[in-house]
Amino acid sequence: MTRFTHAGARAGRRIIAGLKAAGLGLVLFTGSMAQAFDTQATAAYIVDLTTKTVLLNKNADTPLPPASMSKLMTLYIAFEALRDGRLRLDEELPVSSHAMSYGGSTMFLDTTDRVKVEDLLRGVIVLSGNDACVVLAEALSPDGTEAGFARFMTQRAQTMGMTNSTFANSNGWPAAGHRMSMRDLALLATRLIEDFPNFYPLFSEETFAFDGRAPTNNSNRNPLLGLGVGADGLKTGHTTEAGYGLVGSAKQGDRRIVFVLSGLPSQAARAQESEAVVNWAFRQFTQKSLIKAGETVMRAEVHMGAAPTVALTTAEDLSALVPVLSARELEGEVIYNGPISAPVKKGDTLAELVFAPEGLPETRVPLIAGEDVRKGGFVVTVTNALDHLLSEIGGGRPEAEAEVAEEEASS
Repeated sequence: MTRFTHAGARAGRRIIAGLKAAGLGLVLFTGSMAQAFDTQATAAYIVDLTTKTVLLNKNADTPLPPASMSKLMTLYIAFEALRDGRLRLDEELPVSSHAMSYGGSTMFLDTTDRVKVEDLLRGVIVLSGNDACVVLAEALSPDGTEAGFARFMTQRAQTMGMTNSTFANSNGWPAAGHRMSMRDLALLATRLIEDFPNFYPLFSEETFAFDGRAPTNNSNRNPLLGLGVGADGLKTGHTTEAGYGLVGSAKQGDRRIVFVLSGLPSQAARAQESEAVVNWAFRQFTQKSLIKAGETVMRAEVHMGAAPTVALTTAEDLSALVPVLSARELEGEVIYNGPISAPVKKGDTLAELVFAPEGLPETRVPLIAGEDVRKGGFVVTVTNALDHLLSEIGGGRPEAEAEVAEEEASS
């Protein structure tokens, strides 16, 4: 039940206005708790990018061996170099003996090769080539070594907000201290999608036959591509220590999700779990429009203003993800320090709208002034001074009235 603190409290008090209780008639939407996704992954993170809603968090901030999923960081740095002109798609890079020495998934490169950057990117994305990663790493490393590039990867990750990521190499080969969290991998996937829309389609390519080598091993390991569920990237991973994992993304209609799974017991389990995640995220939740940009959410009291109140609104259309089944009303709260002192300029951030569909995390949305409110003149100044004097003489009556308003609003 939402409580309402009367907005007439003296200046500087934190105002919590329950929208329904305030008599404003704004009930955001109805919703019920969706059945939680029960994953067998040791760690998982699922986020709806369209509404920024976290649908599942299981050990998502624990640094774990990421295996080949960490190749996404090498790709991000390579894409940045291409964007900035420090690398060209048609540029041919040499293959060192160190790059050639890697086993596991490779492009079967040797030291006689010079490989185009475009082929190396596909070699990393489609073939998961450990050798291809090292060729890119050595070309972009501050000191020309893979170890130097790994240090740069760690530093770059920190600047991107990936605080639980530490790299020992460019490709996820098992190494002490090479760790990433599921939340960090989801953040990285999101940045790849949003920052490099021109390169992101590479992740949906299902095959790549480099120079006729390994003709039976040229398929993308992402099990969701081609299933018709909207999946269009990103990267699988597997080592004995890490288990089977996938950083994936899918888009259906206007919605896009990103998910990360790690620690699955088999390739088949990875395929089944990944498809189940996509089906659950799109079938159990729906996107609802809440507030149009410019629509008044409520009016907040203004102190010493030419107008007594100011409209609070959102800068953009606001939507939220809610469970498909509807069972109860969800009410929101507006929180701000008030009364708000004049002058107020249209667009100023003044408050927060807070709501939480049952079973989902709390969402906080900034509210802005919908109009200008200039500072009041002589009459307003005198009136406000008189009101303040009367409140002092009354021994804190406004606060007492606010407490009564709270109880009335919550009944």
